[in-house]
Amino acid sequence: MALSTIGTNQIASEAVTVPKVADQVLSNRNIVINGAMNLSQRSVSVTGLGDDDEEYVTVDRMRHTAAASAGRFTSAQTAVSDLPGFLNCLHLDCTTADTSIASSELLALEHRIEGQNLQQLKKGTSSAESVTVSFYMKTNAAFVFMCVLNDFDNNRVNTQKFTTTTDWTRHSITFVGDTSGALGDDANNSLSVSIYLHAGSNHTGGTYVANTWQSRASSDNMIAPGISSFYSSTNNDVKLTGLQMEIGTSATPFEHEDVGTTLRKCQRYLYRLETESTSGAFANLTGWSADATFGPILYPVEMRSAPALSYGAALNDFLILSAGTNPLPTAILSNGSSKRMMELSILSTGNVVTGRSYWSRISDVTNGFIQWDAEL
Repeated sequence: MALSTIGTNQIASEAVTVPKVADQVLSNRNIVINGAMNLSQRSVSVTGLGDDDEEYVTVDRMRHTAAASAGRFTSAQTAVSDLPGFLNCLHLDCTTADTSIASSELLALEHRIEGQNLQQLKKGTSSAESVTVSFYMKTNAAFVFMCVLNDFDNNRVNTQKFTTTTDWTRHSITFVGDTSGALGDDANNSLSVSIYLHAGSNHTGGTYVANTWQSRASSDNMIAPGISSFYSSTNNDVKLTGLQMEIGTSATPFEHEDVGTTLRKCQRYLYRLETESTSGAFANLTGWSADATFGPILYPVEMRSAPALSYGAALNDFLILSAGTNPLPTAILSNGSSKRMMELSILSTGNVVTGRSYWSRISDVTNGFIQWDAEL
């Protein structure tokens, strides 16, 4: 069988290009976790936000930084049907307008990153790398918003404006490397990728200088000059997906990953247990005294730090089951925590038999949960 001849035209058409290599070979390009907005462990929708620092409420790893204002919004993970390759987005919908903007007001979306995951940026050295932030955004009208890199370790900031459209638009913004201020090699919040959607004069009164690292030690007023206000009308909504930050001066195709990998990354910051049935067992505890059971909870991955425990407001969302009389829970407590495990204690009104095994269950499908939080 004769070998087929490969012509120069075929070689040219099949030449290796950066996008082709990025699609097939390169991995771990995206420093952002859950950039496709696929996971939302806490809730898929929360209303009435905007009165204070809301922090993490819906889509995993996306922080809502909100200083108090009269404006209110709903944050939700919503389905995407008009952007090939993406099925979910973070959707902010203005529900109460605020056209009288106080000086301290602020609304921003943040993705905070541990310093030890940023050493490849070589920040603070003569070899500091440029980084490119890219994302898809769709809004109800054209807005001018600000994309910001915040260096929390050295109180430095780099800002760049962009203009949205009513169609899904991929914005690609390159930030120069910063030769000043190394980032800590630790598990603390060192740098964030932020999008500023609304701000008062404390944050807008300065002079906008694009793509320049500046100190914000004396004032924050250079962080959002000239931006539009998300709160200007209840017609306003913002949809965001495909958030990516990578080393280099151009955006490569968005790096999709399997949901199991994304979940493990997210569980470093939040481990949440809910139930899809009334038999949502989550721990096997042992009777310690007449009104207390104890036992270990092992996290699926090592968490960023020893996490804080919280659970659904109603203790009757939980059951303590045994072969005898079932104790009624009165409190769920941490009796000691590390990055890998927690000793859990469920207190009760009595009826606990010392040494007996007790099965702990979340019984409320709608509202019951227990979670461990180690967010930045």
